[in-house]
Amino acid sequence: MTISIQSVILSGGSGTRLWPYSRQALPKQFLPLVGDRTLLQETALRIDGLKSYSNELEILPTVVVSNESHRFLVADQLAELGYQDSTIILESSGRNTAPALTIAAQLALSRGDDPVLIVMPSDHIIEDVEGFQSLLMHAAELADKGRLVTFGIVPDKPETGFGYLLKGRAIDDQAFELSQFVEKPDLETAKTYLASGNYLWNSGIFVVKASVWIDQITQLQPAIATACNKAVQQGQTDGVFFRVDAENFDQSPSDSIDYAVMEKLSVADSKQLSVVIPMDVAWSDLGSWTALAGTCVADPDDNVTQGDVVMKQAQNNAVFAQERLVAVVGVDDLVIVETRDAVLVSHKDNVQDVKSITEHLHSTGRSEHVFHSKVHRPWGYFESIDTGERYQVKRLTVKPGASLSLQMHHHRAEHWVVVSGTAKVTRGEETFLISENESTYIPIGVQHRLENPGKVRLEIIEVQSGSYLDEDDIVRFEDSYNRIDT
Repeated sequence: MTISIQSVILSGGSGTRLWPYSRQALPKQFLPLVGDRTLLQETALRIDGLKSYSNELEILPTVVVSNESHRFLVADQLAELGYQDSTIILESSGRNTAPALTIAAQLALSRGDDPVLIVMPSDHIIEDVEGFQSLLMHAAELADKGRLVTFGIVPDKPETGFGYLLKGRAIDDQAFELSQFVEKPDLETAKTYLASGNYLWNSGIFVVKASVWIDQITQLQPAIATACNKAVQQGQTDGVFFRVDAENFDQSPSDSIDYAVMEKLSVADSKQLSVVIPMDVAWSDLGSWTALAGTCVADPDDNVTQGDVVMKQAQNNAVFAQERLVAVVGVDDLVIVETRDAVLVSHKDNVQDVKSITEHLHSTGRSEHVFHSKVHRPWGYFESIDTGERYQVKRLTVKPGASLSLQMHHHRAEHWVVVSGTAKVTRGEETFLISENESTYIPIGVQHRLENPGKVRLEIIEVQSGSYLDEDDIVRFEDSYNRIDT
């Protein structure tokens, strides 16, 4: 019998513990932290090899559940993989993983499908992909028969930063009944868990049939099921995006898959629905800088480095450099992270407290926790080059065929200089082309648009001048990406 499979990637995380690489506008799942592809892309590719395990598999297009502000990042990164037929479900607000899975399952059922959903966070790494796929096939077979399956990571140390899963009676040589979810323990308790051999780290990866999930969420959390069902029924499709109805979705309680359903299913249930499969596939949730350092090869002094780094008389450090030379002398046990606009220095024992820095930046009205100096937009990106009183200089990169919105500014004028490519400019009633080494001026209050009509990237130097230069001084009249102001 054919098993229909669909991956559901949950991409709502903010990755604040990996600041300053990971930021609100560009969190860690959109970064290439452990290779050439981003974590989101690596997650999407993990089920590509499943077809080789069985000819009786139907793999449906990938679904990603994301928030509105990251929609174009998700679309661009899936398009780079050739995933043109994927669906990107846009949440109107973050309601945790249980509502996210519920809207994905409801949408699948509304389209006449009832696939086995492979539910994965977008920001984990798995080095042994073939080993994961083999276990995934077994999980899919169990899920197709009505089980709710999760994966537990075989622990190699007494970890206090993860929740644990307690194995119950063996179902077969790979799967066990899921006896209990356990909260993050203290160190001594974690040591007893490790010694027993019966406890696994909670991976946050689930495999369940869409109809089975809806049945369980309806029985155990009817408020979530009702709100999400209405949100999908009244949602709207916009190309590859599916927007849930905000009024209904925002009424859903916020809860995780674990708390909402999985913890409430126990071996006392006569159906014995919940199953855990132990997994030892070099997994990491990249939840801290030390976790990322653990994926890298250390030198003889146990230092891990990325980028342009010089180390002298230093041991057990992790140094990540993006833009400049970082020289480290005579220090041990530090994490040092350098970007164009921020530098983090932390003792390894305190890397879990990096989130407090982002909270401080937020509370003091700064923007370094939100944006990098390079800010992505659906048409390309811009980079801040210099800022001063009443002026700002940016470099704009516009993708071939892309265009900025028809817009105007109340408080700033702009001077555009073409560095490479050809620009099509709308300025008031005029439309004209400018090429390399040519420029134009956009006065305050004049409607304008910048387009790239060519087949190569357009590079522009933009000099802004005026009394107010923040990004919210934009009034959009027309936009290819549905960002019209109302």
